[in-house]
Amino acid sequence: MLYAGKWDRAGLDYQALKNQWHVVARADEVSAERPKAVRLLGEELVLWRDGAGQIHAWKDYCGHRGAKLSLGCVKKGEIECPYHGWRFDAGGQCTRVPAHPDQATPSSARLIFRHHAAERYGLIWASLDAPRRPLPVFPEWEDDSFRKVFAGPYRYMGNALRSVENFLDASHFPFVHANLNGDPDAPEPLPDYQVFKDEHGLRTSEISVFQPYGDHRGIPVTARYTYSVFNPTTAYFVKKTGDTERFCTFLNATPVDEAECVIWLIVAINFGADLSEEKILYRQDMVFEQDRLIVESQRPARLPLDIQQEMHVRSDRLGIEYRRWIKELGLRADAPNHAEPRAAALLN
Repeated sequence: MLYAGKWDRAGLDYQALKNQWHVVARADEVSAERPKAVRLLGEELVLWRDGAGQIHAWKDYCGHRGAKLSLGCVKKGEIECPYHGWRFDAGGQCTRVPAHPDQATPSSARLIFRHHAAERYGLIWASLDAPRRPLPVFPEWEDDSFRKVFAGPYRYMGNALRSVENFLDASHFPFVHANLNGDPDAPEPLPDYQVFKDEHGLRTSEISVFQPYGDHRGIPVTARYTYSVFNPTTAYFVKKTGDTERFCTFLNATPVDEAECVIWLIVAINFGADLSEEKILYRQDMVFEQDRLIVESQRPARLPLDIQQEMHVRSDRLGIEYRRWIKELGLRADAPNHAEPRAAALLN
């Protein structure tokens, strides 16, 4: 009745995503007084804070007459519907019906839909179903030697999983990011690398590539990447651009709908104290705009989880294992419990 998205909700990609944590907003976008409307997997959600400042993610729907709660406000720690002023507490119970103040309020158990919400790293996270994996770890967040900069959000008319796979792909550097992350006139062969899977997700061995404009300083570097995927829409790399210099990126791709996503980025660097935030964002904005044009062009929009549907070579091994992992998560989505595999090298 309420779903307005385009996903095939029986598809393995949707099944893999419905019970995972996804970034849906910056924490400072949701005030104590004003709810915020967001979309996740084709669902219209409302984010709001109760009297203790705790974040909540509900369907953007009042069970009385179907109005959007996001058009209302928060009063005395409760969300108020804009249509008739009904109020609901953090548990979803109706507490006030202004038209009948002396009567018992109706039960709202069936018609207020509460999802899972959390706040971490200055971001708000939501999961439609009970999350099967923990909130991801951002290793540099608590490390004061790293400067953290929020970039984006970047809005793509493209699939979130396609966007994450793009982020994990080093072989496109000389072409999509010409003269920035690679030389299109002399593209390097990508060295072989390993992919490992364990209870934390996927990670690679180090991948070394030459880059003419390797980091925010605008200098040539031999960059050494180590990629990780913590959750289906959360990926990360550590990029060594010198003996001690580290350029880390924590990426989250919100699956707004099957062919629409929002990229949330936090950059952590331990060099360039004199670099302005504008210079850091200039490079990030340029790279992700170049990626946007490619991701929006990909067909089909949804990431094919059947490996036979596209061609692959050795340099695609992280993308291959990412697709296999998503498929595995989708197949396990309805299982009551499952154990993640121990660390193992893949595609050796």
